[in-house]
Amino acid sequence: MKTLYKIALLAALTALLAGCCACRSYQKRTRRPLAGTQWQLIQLNGRTVAAEEGRYTLTLLEADGQLSGTGACNRIFGSYTADEKRALKIGPLASTRMACPGLETEREFVAALESATHYDMDGPMLLLLCDGELRAVFQAKP
Repeated sequence: MKTLYKIALLAALTALLAGCCACRSYQKRTRRPLAGTQWQLIQLNGRTVAAEEGRYTLTLLEADGQLSGTGACNRIFGSYTADEKRALKIGPLASTRMACPGLETEREFVAALESATHYDMDGPMLLLLCDGELRAVFQAKP
């Protein structure tokens, strides 16, 4: 009976590892670099955000530690630092000051960016976290 149990456990472990290899292969194929990719916001503080062209985007520039993006209608710009341990500091940020619908969401967007302490990546997705709490999810634009 012990032998049968060991064989079943080994088969389950092998299946699990084989499944993970496919996930990692997908993640490596679809991963985009943090800097130089245009990111589209798809989730903010646990709420889904409809992807609209020209709204709620973020691009981190590799050369000079600057970032740019758009909110509901305003351009956002500032600085960032990131390291190989995925620590991330964004800000201070500045923006244009046009009035438009969706400014409350834009304020939340900027606050989520400035509160980021680190990031993670999952395939074409960028996750911004603040002390372990997920604040924003972005998808790489093609």
